[in-house]
Amino acid sequence: MNFVEFKKNVSQISVGKKLPTAIYIHESALDSIPPKLLSHVITVIEELALSKTEWNLLKLYKNDHKVSLLHYPEFDEYAYPALTQSITIDIENNTFTKSNYQTSENPPILHRKETFVKTDYPHINLFNEITSEGEKIGLYENPRSIGFKKNWGRIIKSKGHYLDDSGRLKALIEKPVNTNLNKNFSGEVERHKTAINRHKLSKPMSILAKHNYLNGDYSLFDYGCGKGDDARELEAHGLNVAKYDPHHYPNGDKIKSDIVNLGFVLNVIEERAERDETLKNAWALSNKILAVSVMIAGDAMLEKFSPYKDGVITKANTFQKYYAQSEIRYYIENILNVQAIPAGQGIFLIFKDKIEEQNFLVKRQYISRDWRQKTIRELKTNPIKIKKSIFEKHIELFTHYWETTLKLGRIPANSEFEYSEQIRRITGSHLKAHHLLLELFGENVFNEAAEKRKNDLLVYFALSLFEKRRPQTHMPENLKRDIKAFFNSYTSAIEYAKAVLFSLSNTDIIKEACINAYNILQCGLMEEGHSYTFHKKYIGDLPPELRIYIGCATQLYGDLEDIQLIKAHITSGKVSLMGYDNWNKKEPLLLERIKIKLREQDVDFFDYVGVFTPAPLINKNIFILSR
Repeated sequence: MNFVEFKKNVSQISVGKKLPTAIYIHESALDSIPPKLLSHVITVIEELALSKTEWNLLKLYKNDHKVSLLHYPEFDEYAYPALTQSITIDIENNTFTKSNYQTSENPPILHRKETFVKTDYPHINLFNEITSEGEKIGLYENPRSIGFKKNWGRIIKSKGHYLDDSGRLKALIEKPVNTNLNKNFSGEVERHKTAINRHKLSKPMSILAKHNYLNGDYSLFDYGCGKGDDARELEAHGLNVAKYDPHHYPNGDKIKSDIVNLGFVLNVIEERAERDETLKNAWALSNKILAVSVMIAGDAMLEKFSPYKDGVITKANTFQKYYAQSEIRYYIENILNVQAIPAGQGIFLIFKDKIEEQNFLVKRQYISRDWRQKTIRELKTNPIKIKKSIFEKHIELFTHYWETTLKLGRIPANSEFEYSEQIRRITGSHLKAHHLLLELFGENVFNEAAEKRKNDLLVYFALSLFEKRRPQTHMPENLKRDIKAFFNSYTSAIEYAKAVLFSLSNTDIIKEACINAYNILQCGLMEEGHSYTFHKKYIGDLPPELRIYIGCATQLYGDLEDIQLIKAHITSGKVSLMGYDNWNKKEPLLLERIKIKLREQDVDFFDYVGVFTPAPLINKNIFILSR
């Protein structure tokens, strides 16, 4: 059989897993292959003395005169069986090559087993069930990254799951605990020893302060306050803070409050049931926001300690449950049945007040810009008959109004400008005041402000689609006004954002956005075809496509408070964040690097302290504009 006839016969096969370049068929379905083609293949196998070789999957190439004999010995028994041997036969030259994966730590694995067999296969219902389980938690969102064992395991973990002995998916929070005790462990966990002395606000409290939640407008309860240093500092600023700790403040009242902080508590509780109950109790006590923080660490950290239950025991007889970023997020969302918003490494905000959540997310994408006007044009014919002297008489009021307009990128509503009554008394309406100021200051700066604000909102809506959250019913009034001003309708805003978000799967779009950003900023490090690295202060000046790309990554990580440099990888679907010890130094030292993998929706943390020698940034000047 020549190649033309071989190719024609392959195209007629109706059973098996069909990919663009090949068809895969289980041995039980070989009778579905056109008889002439099957006879041809069997003859070649026998001629090469491969008839007794172990294999149970046949791969027929669509564009080459080739077949492969694949052996998956656990095809029936294991949910995602691994390849142990592959023999590829070049029919044209009557030769073959063999690859052995028996000792490989990262062999190819099989998915969607139901596609390889016929509908009457004995295990077809089980195979369909296995695939359905994976689809429900989003394992097949990026087919290109699931073909090998290690990456498959990482993706499963990023979705908050693990594989049991039969390869079936199980939630990490249900994973059997390790009951092997540390030989030197007394048997009693001394939780109180985990409390530390703080000389500044803890990280979760600092994040709450950054987002203006510690301004005195919200009641606050520090649940598991340790030695109470956070509460003491906040009290010194005039805040009324309730606190409780089972060892240091056992008589403290557990008070229902607007904001409840559960800071580094869950990771020191060795009993899973108690851990779950503590999280639920903290959620029940919060009126608006629950802040949850835990310790994040990888395998290198875990290897330093002795395993105990689902965590480790330290030398001080304290327990620590170190999490991965995706693991703690899944845990919170699974226990509370709500979505958690990453605010930093191991820090999440969970909003009970959905309007508050919307406000937080919109403000997060708003870039504060200095729109203060530097010049005033000569006032020409005034169509609304207000003389320049009126402006000069009330210059502070008009300037304040103009800055509010530029901040919003639109004419403010009465409730959005605190001196609305005065401005309306002088001019008649906000619209008339706006026309006067356009004539005085020109339209260019307003149009630029409007475009920037529209881009802020575009980023917000695109990221809401990425997170698959936020229905229109929970929407602040100011956001409704923004939608009407910039997009006409909520549907139009979503469609616009969806088009931009989906376009980011095209690496050419990322490449073009990186090049445009480099040309706009005239600073940073552009590695052609690979990546663009820039300082975070310029995020607001990036093209919206690149802002969304970076935003999708930071949605998985949180705020960039301790980060200075951001690297957008062009082809790999990754974003790297770099934090330095003191950016004001001539050559700051790299302390941490975070790699965010968008395709796997996972986060890897690398720190450069301890035994590592932090690398200095010797080309710092290229990341900051000289002008």
